[in-house]
Amino acid sequence: MPRRPFKIFHQLIAVVAISLAALQPTAHGKLGVTPPDQFRVPEGFEVQLVYEVPSREQGSWVSLTVDPQGRLVACDQDGALYRIDVSQDEAKVEKLDAAIQSAQGLLFAFDSLYVNVNGRDQSKNGVYRLQDTNGDDQFDKIEHILPLQGGGEHGPHALILSQDGSRLITCGGNMTKLPASIERSRVPQVWDEDHLLGRMPDARGHASDRMAPGGWIGSFAPDGSDFELIASGFRNEYDIALNRKGELFTYDADMEWDVGTPWYRPTRVNHVVSGGEFGWRNGTGKWPAYYPDSFGAAVNIGPGSPTGICFGYGAKFPAKYQNALFIADWSYGNIHAVQLTPEGSSYTGTFEVFATAAPLPVTDLAIRPQDGALYFAIGGRQTQSGLYRIVYTGDESTAAAQDTELTKQQTRLVNLRHRLEAFHVGEPKKKAISVALKQLGSKDRGVRFAARIALEHQGADAWKGQIAELESDQARALAVVALARTGKPDDQSLAFETLQACDWSGLSDQGKIDLLRAYGLTAIRLGQLNDDQRSAVAKQIAGQFPSGNDNLDRELAQMLVYVDAKDASRDIIDEMESAPSQENQIFYALILREASGHWDEAMAGDYFAWFRELQSARGGMSFGGFINNIKNASLEHLDPALKDKLAEVINPPKVIEESAEPRALVKQWTVDELLPAVEQDKTPDFDNGAKVFATAQCYKCHRMGIQGGILGPDLTGAGGRFSPKDLLTSIIHPDQVISDQYGATQFLTEDGRIIVGRVVNMHGTRLQVMTNMLDPSSLTSVDRNSVEETRASKTSMMPAGLLDTFTEDEIADLVAYLRAGGNQSHPIYRNTTAQK
Repeated sequence: MPRRPFKIFHQLIAVVAISLAALQPTAHGKLGVTPPDQFRVPEGFEVQLVYEVPSREQGSWVSLTVDPQGRLVACDQDGALYRIDVSQDEAKVEKLDAAIQSAQGLLFAFDSLYVNVNGRDQSKNGVYRLQDTNGDDQFDKIEHILPLQGGGEHGPHALILSQDGSRLITCGGNMTKLPASIERSRVPQVWDEDHLLGRMPDARGHASDRMAPGGWIGSFAPDGSDFELIASGFRNEYDIALNRKGELFTYDADMEWDVGTPWYRPTRVNHVVSGGEFGWRNGTGKWPAYYPDSFGAAVNIGPGSPTGICFGYGAKFPAKYQNALFIADWSYGNIHAVQLTPEGSSYTGTFEVFATAAPLPVTDLAIRPQDGALYFAIGGRQTQSGLYRIVYTGDESTAAAQDTELTKQQTRLVNLRHRLEAFHVGEPKKKAISVALKQLGSKDRGVRFAARIALEHQGADAWKGQIAELESDQARALAVVALARTGKPDDQSLAFETLQACDWSGLSDQGKIDLLRAYGLTAIRLGQLNDDQRSAVAKQIAGQFPSGNDNLDRELAQMLVYVDAKDASRDIIDEMESAPSQENQIFYALILREASGHWDEAMAGDYFAWFRELQSARGGMSFGGFINNIKNASLEHLDPALKDKLAEVINPPKVIEESAEPRALVKQWTVDELLPAVEQDKTPDFDNGAKVFATAQCYKCHRMGIQGGILGPDLTGAGGRFSPKDLLTSIIHPDQVISDQYGATQFLTEDGRIIVGRVVNMHGTRLQVMTNMLDPSSLTSVDRNSVEETRASKTSMMPAGLLDTFTEDEIADLVAYLRAGGNQSHPIYRNTTAQK
């Protein structure tokens, strides 16, 4: 069996001790509320501490809003409401005389304060309406208008006003059941798990009993009636926001215990379209973003813990930041500014770290129109709480910014999507069918998605007879997706025959994925494929795996296992062994677990030997448990005779990483020494560059395309932004420029310890610090009361000396691989490609 390409490189991150003189003390000696001078913000911005919350008296604030008089209202996670007057130099704080607490959503609207309670007593959770009926500036009338069953940190969350000002919109995490009464649902209420080969629950038992629809977003009338479900399939979206065009966005949570696995999904900004399904399922079952029945993300952010979000509208900031979507990451202590860009009928975008410090458990944020400042609270989980504001004092104009103009094509597509979304509510309409069927073949994903949802709302019997007549094969595949979700078992033959008529070779990669998903949903929803049908599918996709497209290859492998295609296991095991990322390897191992009953000794030996090689891999808290569970599931199907014969392969001695032989030192390279090699006019070796990228463990922390880790910057586009010299400098001198997003903090404790890392979790006075990016589940616990001094680390968490065990030619191939973004078709490989 070949040596694993991501074998541990034996260069763990070294935490460099610094002199005490280099550490700057906090403003308070001990680590109380984070001082403003510890923040990093863009030039021209200033952070001001408005109020340091006395924890014993006023708790830890997690929600924030602005009342019509310009006063702020905040709520303790386990306690009362507080009103803060910030109109003077010193904030004035009063506890509101209202018998309500534990709010994670606050909104002033309709002469009322709406409060979404998320406390320990679930019978009291949900939306309350508070009113001042006697004019004494206190809330004397309290009504529980929308009970919500669910609680904890994945319970009921934010409240905002609808675009037309007539309704309220709220959201709940995946531990929150839908309201008892749903008047309308833009989401077809046919949700299910939909896994062709099944799934495995979280290895540590988290949310193992939580099934579809997961977290949700819905709207309701001012009195709590007339609930309408807008979208579902989230993990734990804490807050929601509307842009000026009335488009809805949220910031959904990842499952940090899944880091390092193929089902890990980073925190991400979602464009919340009508009827949207965003694919959260528990354990290994999370739907990939490329599924046609999941809408995916507008912007992937990375590891974190999403809390409050808001657009910068009304802020006295430069135009760029007025139009930004500000999103709060509680665990890593960041406020990101997301720049959303219209793309077709939906959005894509970029983001930057707008404000950061450590620790900085940001819980909620709001623009106060009266002064144009961005206010935010820190707190949660009984941590030290505080209220801050960010103001702009620079020279750029802060005049009201104009909204982003859409092109004519974008306007046409948005209007078309909205027209289709109008068919997501109300009684079925005959005219919806012809419009929806026509748009299933649209090149725009948002339009295709809206068309399919519109079709599902019309009832399958009204349109299923027309799907075979569709001109586009991709449209036929999506029509079968709709039929599988809303039809009956009697429709199985029609669905299958429609898919069989599709020309595989004429489909795009996404079209092929849609076709495979349609086959899968047909088998899941309408009835398992019989032997003849399985053979027909195997024939249709024979010889297509591997295709070179990772997303497509995952779906091909899954279908090949399902139809029990000849030689499929051997091909998938070979791909599992050679895949450069542990994510792809684990995916193939997972889908092969059901096929082990058909293996010969060679296949079984290679498959189970892989688990031994994976012992050096790292991931989140559930990573090791998942790997063990996959192995155990495979053993359940393995022939007992083979199990005995391969006992030593199946149960090898544990690998001790420290005893493995490291690569030999070649040279302590400098940038000047290597620059001629990387700039020479010589066609680089793509395969060797990919191999070096893996051997140097770059995949542990960085992504290249869809592969790799998420703890460091995505390198896919690095070659388009940086010169060869810049790339070399970043690798050889990682401390020279450290991004705020990936920077570490140095903590000096009263007993003389220096801990360098990133705060990833907090509770009370305990900080959990990740000190080794190669082992993200290994955390150091720090008592914040013992911290004497903090500062931003000048040492990168990226290992130094990464290139010193590689030759000049290997490094040249690596830099070329980075410049090409991992794309073998890049012009840099023109001669190699031509020869092949």
